[in-house]
Amino acid sequence: MSSAREHSNSLPKTADIVILGAGVMGASIAFHLARRKAGKIVLIEKDHFGRGSSGRSSALIRMHYSFAREVQLALVSLRMFENWQEIVGQPGDFHRTGFVRIALPNETERLKLNVQMQRDLGVNVTLIDRDQLRALEPDWNVDEAELAAYEPDSGYGDGAAVAGDFLSAARDMGAQYFSRTQATAFLVESGHVRGVVTDQGTIAAPTVISAIGLWTKPLFQPIGCDLPIECEFHQVAILRKPPDVRGLGCACIDSVTATYFRPDAQDKFLVGDFHGTRPVDPDNFPQSASGESLEELIERACRRIPKLSRAEVMRGVTGVYDMTPDSRPLLGEIPGVGGLYVCAGFSGMGFKISPAIGLVMSELVLDGEGKTVDITVFRPNRFAENQPIEAENEYADF
Repeated sequence: MSSAREHSNSLPKTADIVILGAGVMGASIAFHLARRKAGKIVLIEKDHFGRGSSGRSSALIRMHYSFAREVQLALVSLRMFENWQEIVGQPGDFHRTGFVRIALPNETERLKLNVQMQRDLGVNVTLIDRDQLRALEPDWNVDEAELAAYEPDSGYGDGAAVAGDFLSAARDMGAQYFSRTQATAFLVESGHVRGVVTDQGTIAAPTVISAIGLWTKPLFQPIGCDLPIECEFHQVAILRKPPDVRGLGCACIDSVTATYFRPDAQDKFLVGDFHGTRPVDPDNFPQSASGESLEELIERACRRIPKLSRAEVMRGVTGVYDMTPDSRPLLGEIPGVGGLYVCAGFSGMGFKISPAIGLVMSELVLDGEGKTVDITVFRPNRFAENQPIEAENEYADF
């Protein structure tokens, strides 16, 4: 991981752009704005970079979505992950393992249509049958899987490392970073943001971008903006891979077992759950996973990979998702408050699109629209307009 040095100077009184949150989103936005020489950029973080959801992310990198805009964002991000050294200036931590998407048997037609949509957008993905899947993953039980989607270019990364790399590059280009600095209120006057109040002082700025995930809702409520974000608790199991498991294996999202899983380095395996519990306090949630919950989760994953039943459970990882009603992010300027932007609500799927999100948010701020990918549909007031996002071939479990 790159070293994102802590800032020792006092908080400046003014900035051109203030970014709240130094996870993968805030750091990516800072990087892309700094590349565009967008002026004096100040990034503040209430803890340290990558310590929130980014550092707890399972960090899958995959293109399989049922909504075209998300596919486009994932594809732009993949190209950045693949060329990290050239673009960001750090070696990166992208592990290409391949990725498999297994849908419920009654959703095979949706799987086919989504794969065709993804191929039309330029994704390297193919439909493989049961025999091909068995050849690809001989340790998986695939008897009921008529078809699966296979992406050879996908895999996984590291959330904290990505945040750190983006942050270091942004600082090298002149952005300023302040850790242990918490935003407490927006300064709003005459329908426009004027800056941010923090526990370390006030920064005047005509543009403020909030990328604080789980802590978004309470910060926006005092200015009359009630963003529909709920916090959802999730648990992940880290297993030691049994010695007789062949190869490293693909990453996978499996609707049949309602689990996702991937290799973790050379000798470990990560298993996560589709389901979480609400509500949860993002500042006070269990820091260790429940043994009973992990046992049930691993039991489901064992239906797909029977040899995992002999795996040693090394630890559990807990985390919280910032969920929206349609499980898609809120991206855009706040209606009635010029210059104030939100980037939150990624519903557990933010890491893999974070490089592209930083790019399109920088375009929105500097050019008035997302040019690389049109993000209008993700506007934060879509629920007030009764226009939630609905993909044409949505899976029942998303």
